[in-house]
Amino acid sequence: MYVCRYGKVFKSHLFGSPAIVSCDHELNMFILQNEERLFEASYPKAMHDILGKFSLLVISGDLHRKLRNFVVTFNTVSKSSPRFLNFAENLSISMLESWKGCKEIDFLKDIRKLTLSLMVKSVLSIEPEEPRALKILDDFRTYMKGFVSLPLNFPGSSYSKAVKARTRLASTMKGIINEREKEKVGLISGDFLDVILSKRGILTDEQIVSVALDILLGGYETTSILIALIVYFLGHVPKAFQTLKEEHDAVRKSKQAGEPLDMEDYRKMEFTKNVIYESMRCGNVVKFLHRKAIQDVKYKEYFIPSGWKVIPVLSGPHLDPSLHESPLKFNPWRWKNQETRKTVMPFGGGPRLCPGAELAKVEIAFFLHHLVLNYRWKVKEDDFPVAYPYVEFRRGLLLEVEPAQEEFRK
Repeated sequence: MYVCRYGKVFKSHLFGSPAIVSCDHELNMFILQNEERLFEASYPKAMHDILGKFSLLVISGDLHRKLRNFVVTFNTVSKSSPRFLNFAENLSISMLESWKGCKEIDFLKDIRKLTLSLMVKSVLSIEPEEPRALKILDDFRTYMKGFVSLPLNFPGSSYSKAVKARTRLASTMKGIINEREKEKVGLISGDFLDVILSKRGILTDEQIVSVALDILLGGYETTSILIALIVYFLGHVPKAFQTLKEEHDAVRKSKQAGEPLDMEDYRKMEFTKNVIYESMRCGNVVKFLHRKAIQDVKYKEYFIPSGWKVIPVLSGPHLDPSLHESPLKFNPWRWKNQETRKTVMPFGGGPRLCPGAELAKVEIAFFLHHLVLNYRWKVKEDDFPVAYPYVEFRRGLLLEVEPAQEEFRK
């Protein structure tokens, strides 16, 4: 609506500041690729209070590069670790087996529990059934509700509850760090916390807590929402579901019964990756970013004054009919064309490119493998994704499910 009226780039006044809003793909690329030279991250203060002052979303410069490197290392090692991949696959199987006998399931609730359980285990070596894991899950639910609420900090508001939940999460994390410190040598868990604690002289406790929470948040919320979007779109496009199932049938037939998936299997899942990309393009888990010009910027015919906020709207180019044929149609086959990849930025770009992108794709592919081989589902007619501005489902994505065959395939 706004693009039709004002064009792809227009002036506004947002978050208390004059702002440039960009729905133009080339300008968005320019903004993200010139982070720290011409632009910097500039999230509203209310988000700082919830995220913490050392969150990767809000810090910049050398500190951002240093903390981000820890996250990149964790994701790179996890993606190639049979231990991590097997645990992720077994969690998926366990969740899907729990649906036996169910006619209807609350998918978003289940998948959020799965993704957080996976991250809690790999980051902190806490089993999903432990009381601390359940406490972290409960606090994260409260945290996310406030993360997307109006920043009204009075008792009982969603925002106030989220700030308190973040404080509790930090306290829980510090308690785990203290326990790990007391263990010293001899009880090495081999998780992310061990790795980052080995850099204790480089990072403060507050920075360690913040990085750990960032990983939990990224692996929990964005991954679970993306999986929910994939399930939603597949439920409405039977041809895509069938093509995906055929791909995973072929993968399963190449393995022994019960043999776990590995990275070689993942490399065969080309259509699966296209489904993931198309779900990100259509669903837009992250719709826009917050930046600020740190000097006067001239780009083509546009002039951006120093100090102005800049809002790259990632969903704009993703749904632009001049870039994508029938942009509102879920069409994974469009990704066979390499040109599509040049006009989509689902993981952001520049120095803040999502560090967990590759790991998330592997997790999702392994989950989809067991889902499409074992279940068919139907989405409720009155259930659909909405933006607050982050993606939620009107009814939590309630699914009518039925087994694809009598025996569960592993």
